[in-house]
Amino acid sequence: MTERLRTLFIGHTYIDITFLTDRIPTGDEKYVAQDYAVSFGGNAVTAAFCCANLAKDDKDDVKGGMAVDLIATHADDWLGRMFLEMAERYDVRIHPRAVRESSLSFIMPNHGKRAIVRCRDDDYLEPYPQIDVRGLAGLHLDGHQPDAALRYARLCREAGVLTSLDGGSVRHNTDEVLKYIDVAIVSERFCEQMNLSGAQMLDYLRKCGCRVGGVTRGEHGLLWYEDDSGDKVTPALAVPSDKVIDTSGAGDIFHGAYLWSCLSRPQESWSEHFKFASAASAFKVQKLGNEAGLPTQADIALMRQLFVESDARPA
Repeated sequence: MTERLRTLFIGHTYIDITFLTDRIPTGDEKYVAQDYAVSFGGNAVTAAFCCANLAKDDKDDVKGGMAVDLIATHADDWLGRMFLEMAERYDVRIHPRAVRESSLSFIMPNHGKRAIVRCRDDDYLEPYPQIDVRGLAGLHLDGHQPDAALRYARLCREAGVLTSLDGGSVRHNTDEVLKYIDVAIVSERFCEQMNLSGAQMLDYLRKCGCRVGGVTRGEHGLLWYEDDSGDKVTPALAVPSDKVIDTSGAGDIFHGAYLWSCLSRPQESWSEHFKFASAASAFKVQKLGNEAGLPTQADIALMRQLFVESDARPA
């Protein structure tokens, strides 16, 4: 067995409480939800758990699987201790950065969309952990902990480690971080914040030096490029609307899946990595909460058999 690949993720930890309800009570009123789930949350955090779950299938393989490290916020409270138990279950090694209180997300899925209320503590009580990047295969960031994101993006670029960014929203040092990113996949919200169309965003990412860049567009697929190629579209899988339960976290699963694929299957094309990730997202939207939505490699293969590609919106 060869040595396991090591991948580092940097993000902000949430505990997600996702609930299904047809209305929200107001005033002095109570109401019982139809269903609920409690899970880990956060963009890079969920991507890390996805990567670790996919790696479970490889542990007895000659490839040796993948070791997942995560620099994440952590509070010494009940929610923080619950998160550490979750990480231990999935063999995610936590490098904690202390905050006073754990962060919470209250998520209400609603007909393919979701409303979210976040309670966040990002007042760091200490500097970010120091990790030796030598031997890393990949780094994935979501822009949280911007000081750590910039530092490790620079270190990993200098060490020849693949760097990946989930651009969910623009942050104060995004331009600087992008100088050290190989794979930048951003959201439509990111484009809106910069007042750029999808095609214009790809041009911007090219100018930043990103080898692979893309814009996620939900059911309309991924608009992307690789190196000197023109703009391409990878369609989403057409999951029937009656099977869509919870779209929250689907983008994070997408990031974790393409990172696992490109590091574990380097012989495959980026088109294949993104199709693999699209199928992972298709699995997630049919599940309530992030933990239930973590796919295995078999789950992804099944999604690709069950669902055809949707009609992608042009650039």
